[in-house]
Amino acid sequence: MPSQSYIFKAPAPNNVQGAAYIVMCCVLVAMTTLIARALGPQIAGEAALHPVQVSWARFFFAACTILPIAMMRGVTLNDTPWLLHLGRILLGLGGVIGMFAAAGLMVLTDATAISFLSPLFSMIFAIFFLRETIGPWRWLAAGIAFLGAMVLTRPGLDTFQPAALIALSAAAFLGVELIFIKLLSGRERPLKILAINNGVAALIISIAVIFFWKPPTPIQWVMLVALGVIMVSAQSLFLKGIAMAEANVAAPFFYTTLIFASVYGWIVFNEIPGLYSLVGAGLIVCGALLLTWRENLARKKMPGDTPATQ
Repeated sequence: MPSQSYIFKAPAPNNVQGAAYIVMCCVLVAMTTLIARALGPQIAGEAALHPVQVSWARFFFAACTILPIAMMRGVTLNDTPWLLHLGRILLGLGGVIGMFAAAGLMVLTDATAISFLSPLFSMIFAIFFLRETIGPWRWLAAGIAFLGAMVLTRPGLDTFQPAALIALSAAAFLGVELIFIKLLSGRERPLKILAINNGVAALIISIAVIFFWKPPTPIQWVMLVALGVIMVSAQSLFLKGIAMAEANVAAPFFYTTLIFASVYGWIVFNEIPGLYSLVGAGLIVCGALLLTWRENLARKKMPGDTPATQ
């Protein structure tokens, strides 16, 4: 039961401003994958940094940004559900490391599209963790997205992308993380969740990175610092966006990340998505949008956060 200080009256929805915040968030999220790709082996060659080191920068410099803000706003650690936070943090670390590893090895559009499978993994894992009942529409959404993943990975063909398996694993980690975020969101303030996530993750990965450390060049240092600051800025914009806009309006705009990733890849690396990339990404986004639509319908029909049969 949240304390009285956590109870507040939600402002009236402002869908236009909320959607604008989500789109700005997507501009930044796509930028983080662009930086990860620039630091990876396909672009940086022998100067490439290990994904663990790239992920360290994402959490360390994000923590340096968010922790002072949390302290100034009086965030305390009273009644903190540490097991939920720790589970979310470990899953998030696995997902981010895998996502950055995939971005360093794959065309930016493909890696970004596969990351959109995380809500589908979350849906499947929710059957076991949250005892949710999954109806035919949501299974159809999962099937469409899975078909898109098969088009992107092309198993059994000469053009099979082994790196796609890393991206799929990352999406699975992030999918389970979404369940922990859902469990935390009704109990903790967003700023506290952000502060604990980035702070504890930075501490854990600062130990792990010792075994993978490679001295960055001055340009790489700039990119590493930017990565952390950009990511925490994206998280803040996302939270602001979903707080302002209705869920059924805000959620679809997050998939504009794929557009920005494609544009960045084209401008910076001259990567033009091929037919497989376009078809696979399109199927994944269609499946994710269908899932979003059905979940929004369920929220309107069911009171509170009770999972609905669809």
